Amino acid sequence: MKSTSLGDLAQSFMLQRRSVALRQDLNRLNDELSSGKVSDVRQVLAGNHNYLTGLERSLEVLEGYSVANTEAAYLTATMQESLARVQDTGSALGIDLLLASGGSVGVNSGNPSENARAQLDSIISALNDDVAGRSLFAGTATNDAPLPDGETLIGLVRAVVAGQPTPEDAMTAAANWFADPAGFDALAYSGSNTALAPFSLSDTERVSLDVRANDDAIKDLLLNVTVAALGDDAALGFDVKDQAELFGLTGIGLQSNQDRITSLRANIGFVEERIELISARNEAEETSMTFARNSLLAADPFETATELESVQFHLQSLYSVTVRSSQLRLVNFL
Repeated sequence: MKSTSLGDLAQSFMLQRRSVALRQDLNRLNDELSSGKVSDVRQVLAGNHNYLTGLERSLEVLEGYSVANTEAAYLTATMQESLARVQDTGSALGIDLLLASGGSVGVNSGNPSENARAQLDSIISALNDDVAGRSLFAGTATNDAPLPDGETLIGLVRAVVAGQPTPEDAMTAAANWFADPAGFDALAYSGSNTALAPFSLSDTERVSLDVRANDDAIKDLLLNVTVAALGDDAALGFDVKDQAELFGLTGIGLQSNQDRITSLRANIGFVEERIELISARNEAEETSMTFARNSLLAADPFETATELESVQFHLQSLYSVTVRSSQLRLVNFL
């Protein structure tokens, strides 16, 4: 029987090679044990990466939708807050105007017209709100504020109602101007008549939101506040009695318009609810896919720990053999 032996140099190379391989396995197993993921993905997938690629692509898409959901939620929440300010201001002003219509104007109720002018500025400021430079109520014209300042709007309406003989006539002239496409929409509203494009919140879900500053409910509110601001204006020339009547008409108009503003806010609230539901579904889907990906690439901690212990034992044994081999001498053998 023949015996095969290795020379000293060959044996040294073999021990070095084995040592390097064991250290590489040791590093790999340490990484897998600490990260919980396998190092050699190709071996786990047997070369078939289609499933993993599909999962990772879906997770990237869901991450993009998450950003869109966050943006849509913030936009609608800000719109809701702005309309809440508009509604609260209009409601409070309506009550003040009704009180002024039943008393001595300018004595018990302050100056209703001056109050209306101040509240008009507040309402316009709310309707000109923007998010990161993007106007909320201007349709697709997101770079522009949809409404002019209060003095400009008052000036436009003043030219329409000047010289009207009675408060009813002044209200009718102002209402016609706000309803005329060549009036408010052309001269005061600088936004777009096109609604914002729907928000894409998932592969199958789209959410549309169309609330603009030239909505009929908002125009009706602006009509009553602006006319009330002109109550004591010299262009109308109304006496105290006519002013009180005008304040009564605008106060009733503001109060009766509350339901229409509430309807606008309800539409936004419905969109907010849909955004929340879609976001919850996307998060659940993302969690499920993340779990599937992690399960596919997860390293069994018990198996990894056992293999790590075995590699450590073999490495220690190799070191022991190397040390003993290095101590071999012919003198010792003889």
